[in-house]
Amino acid sequence: AQIGPPGLELQSTDGVIKVKVSPPEANQRKKMWIDDLSFKYNLVFWENSSHAQLQSKNIFPVDSIDDLAPDSTYCFKVQANLPMEAKQGLFSPISCVKTTQKAVHDLLCATNLSVVALNMKFLLLWNPQEDQEVNYNVQYLYGFQKKLNDDYSDKWRSVPRCENITSTCCNFSSIITTMGFYYLRVQASKGHSKSCLSREIKVDPLKTNGIGPPGVRLDLSESLLHILISPPGGAENEFMRDNYDLSYRILYWKNSSDKEEEVKQKEVKQTMATVPDVSPSSLYCVKVQAFSQPYNKSSAYSQQQCIHTPAGTPLPLIIFGIFTSALLVVLLVATTVVFMFYHIYNKIKYVFFPSCQPPLNIEGFGTQLLSSPYLSAAEEPVENCCVIESVITEEGNEIDFTDYKHSKQSSRDSGNYSNDDSSGSKGSKETLGKEIV
Repeated sequence: AQIGPPGLELQSTDGVIKVKVSPPEANQRKKMWIDDLSFKYNLVFWENSSHAQLQSKNIFPVDSIDDLAPDSTYCFKVQANLPMEAKQGLFSPISCVKTTQKAVHDLLCATNLSVVALNMKFLLLWNPQEDQEVNYNVQYLYGFQKKLNDDYSDKWRSVPRCENITSTCCNFSSIITTMGFYYLRVQASKGHSKSCLSREIKVDPLKTNGIGPPGVRLDLSESLLHILISPPGGAENEFMRDNYDLSYRILYWKNSSDKEEEVKQKEVKQTMATVPDVSPSSLYCVKVQAFSQPYNKSSAYSQQQCIHTPAGTPLPLIIFGIFTSALLVVLLVATTVVFMFYHIYNKIKYVFFPSCQPPLNIEGFGTQLLSSPYLSAAEEPVENCCVIESVITEEGNEIDFTDYKHSKQSSRDSGNYSNDDSSGSKGSKETLGKEIV
């Protein structure tokens, strides 16, 4: 489908041409292009003279054209485009209008509006045209309201703490967010009858804002140099921390008086970096720059920070210390192992090889050793002995033998008994033999 021509209305006032564009099919009940806000309008205009030069400008549905020659006739035509679909519409019919002279009181207007922004702190600056005292009122408008087809002239708001001021500076950081963009202007007034509006200036916060240098702090641990970085604007500045994908470029060098050291560079994403193997008794200096690749922005370098590394420990002393420490550890481990083995050995010897012996005068145990203090002793073996006595009667040859049994008699008692009566027994045996014969 072809995009039809939009409507165009022109108004000339105070040397400015006000333009109002209505979308294609604005007065139709049935529409091909339902979303009117998706249109982008291209305005072409020229001065109606023999040496006319065409000028082109992308405008909002309600906009104004200034910097035109006074008392001159200008002609305009506009087309509606859809960039996302690569479609260009037809131009509207040509309309012409004559500019007027600027009013005398326009000399009150603020000129050369500019915005200075650093770490999401925004200042609006302008120049006055008169030396006399003039009051200023800074106003702002949300950018999306210009995209609407309605008149936004009554949508301007005053910036807090920038109302009826005499200075030519306004801090408007309080109204800024990272969503969308803004337009600002300054209204100058003198008395109750004279006032003038300045030209508008567009502010896109993330694009307009500048990145300040980061904070840097240095620390040492052994042979390492630690570089601690604070984001631009400080850790409490959430806008800088959350909306810019910041990286850091670190320059560091050894500051030596006898020779010039090479400056080394290091880039990191995190807010901490480490430089290894720094020399003892040396002065190291560092400076850091923050940059954002998505926005193609970079900050100035931070102030140079330096730190002096302590004197190093002599190598022989380090070796001696390591050797002494290792020796102490080995001795401690060896002592512990020997003590454990000695304790285990004593336990085994006490259980299986006891050193204690029972007294010899304990009845029934003899001289046999106990095998273990925890085991019951076996019953002592005994000998069964008897004494045979012969009795010879005068009346007959009958011999009576009387047995005396001794049970559970120790070998020691039997031996004593045999030794004492050995001679008597021998005589008795001989006499007994003879009697029998």
